[in-house]
Amino acid sequence: MTDLLLTGIGRLVTNDPDRSGLLGVVTDAAVAVKGGRVAWVGAEAEVLREFREFRELDCGGRTVTPGFVDCHTHLVFGGDRADEFARRLRGESYEDIMAAGGGIQSTVEATRASSASGLLNQAVRRAKRMLGTGTTTVEVKSGYGLNLDTELRMLEVAAGIAEVLSIDVVTTFLGAHVVPAEYRDDRDAYVRLLIDEMLPAAAGKAAFCDVFCDDGAFTVEEARRILAAAAGHGMRPRLHANQLGHSGGAALAAEIGAVSADHLDHITATDIEGLYAAGTVAVLFPTVSLSLRLDPPPARALWNAGVPVAIATDCNPGTSYVENMLLVIAIATLTAGLTPEEAMWAATRGGARALDLDDKGWIKPGAAADLVMLEADSYVEIPYRPGTDLVRMVIKDGEPVVS
Repeated sequence: MTDLLLTGIGRLVTNDPDRSGLLGVVTDAAVAVKGGRVAWVGAEAEVLREFREFRELDCGGRTVTPGFVDCHTHLVFGGDRADEFARRLRGESYEDIMAAGGGIQSTVEATRASSASGLLNQAVRRAKRMLGTGTTTVEVKSGYGLNLDTELRMLEVAAGIAEVLSIDVVTTFLGAHVVPAEYRDDRDAYVRLLIDEMLPAAAGKAAFCDVFCDDGAFTVEEARRILAAAAGHGMRPRLHANQLGHSGGAALAAEIGAVSADHLDHITATDIEGLYAAGTVAVLFPTVSLSLRLDPPPARALWNAGVPVAIATDCNPGTSYVENMLLVIAIATLTAGLTPEEAMWAATRGGARALDLDDKGWIKPGAAADLVMLEADSYVEIPYRPGTDLVRMVIKDGEPVVS
């Protein structure tokens, strides 16, 4: 790692709460990087003499932001579901497609049939596109194996992404995605398999355990049992909650102090109060709602109530094959009611909070030097120019990796 001094930053989004405004914007700014960490942040005119000796990178008046933290993805999978997507556009519901053996179950079959090398090659290609659009940290779930061998293979592939690409990967065990077809008539046997065999084997391979607690997936009581067992193996709880109906998942997330509750398309004022009291991060997916042609997620209600909000791609083959956080920011402002400032925070510091990463999602001394230089005068151009590739450079741990 070389020491680096970024100068000529027109607008610097720091997300530092010690600075003014939600984003802590500094104009005519500079950032010093030492050993892959941010060493100093401030106005360029005030750069300390010791940093003047660093290798200089002139940003030419462009905007610089923290690297995006995509805190919820299903990046490792086999096959695709383009045909299913077309069927939904012709009027079939997602629930009807799942009931007919499509949806998650079809991806499970394709993933089980895929080799580790095949899964890794495809996942790296997706992650490379994410990195190219500014994502420097990505969470990756298992959940398309639903048996011991494939779930472990998925976690190993997820970890392997970071070995070949300059992107940080956080792994999550999602063996409780849905009940696989072979256990359809004996749900409890699958829950026991999760608790007795799969969770012990996944220990040390995943930071989090997630459960899809929703209509047609796992009940509140099943989710409670699974997450309690996961905690015994060092995995912190997260929940897919209240996506398809008012399932009780959001209330469970608040009850157990889950790090995040994700989706939340069907929540009440009481659910929101519980999430706020628990400090649970609400992770929302405006591109899922767009893909499924549903009402946008309740971002405004959650934000106004003081619940920390994150936005993410939910990159998956069925309901949001999206790899670009720039697009997620744009859709969050255009459909879900967030302001450009709120959406930018939710895509950076909000995502980091959803993964409990204290050194990500902001630009302040001690933080990881994960930065994105935009070909733009302001971060507002992200939603103002949706679909435009505005990324000029991505810096990971103080080193330019995309330019």
